[in-house]
Amino acid sequence: MTTDPHIPPMEASNEAEPEQLDIARAQGGTYGQALHAMDEESGAVTQRAGDYLVAFVQENAEGMYELQDGLLVWREAPEEANAHLEIAVADAADGRFVPGLDITLTLLEGDRELFTTNMPFLWHPYLYHYGTNARVPGEGPYSVRVTIGPPTFMRHDPVNGKRYEQPVHLVFEDRRFKPGRKPSPEAQPRGDDTSYAG
Repeated sequence: MTTDPHIPPMEASNEAEPEQLDIARAQGGTYGQALHAMDEESGAVTQRAGDYLVAFVQENAEGMYELQDGLLVWREAPEEANAHLEIAVADAADGRFVPGLDITLTLLEGDRELFTTNMPFLWHPYLYHYGTNARVPGEGPYSVRVTIGPPTFMRHDPVNGKRYEQPVHLVFEDRRFKPGRKPSPEAQPRGDDTSYAG
């Protein structure tokens, strides 16, 4: 069951003048453009839940750089991985990306739970998101259950800081996947393959 949506406060306070809140909304508008681009490229679906706007998309499994012993090393998606699952989370009031979240994703095929996995933060050239590679048995349809824990970071502002207090649950029903893998042979230096869920 999806948590009821709520719009957190965006009011002038001793920490935020109206013009500053407009700047925050402009930042959120730019992130919204990136979410729209993700939707056009990969067919993202979005829902409002709690204090968030949450988007989900499935793409091809892909490699990523990881810092190991002070050096960025490319970790290819393993041969078994055939999906990259992404969750993007924006504030429901200003639209800005919300960092530092503890996100868990569970994939179900009918009533059968395929796997549950943590979704770490991933840097991306145009869209910050949380994600992981996975192995799925086919195109689906799947149900995608997402839980966002209350973040532990401090919140400025006695008026606007009261947000993200409760855990949030979402279900994206009837999702069809396009399994595949996106190798990157030119990325160097190379390390072990990434881990994957499934």
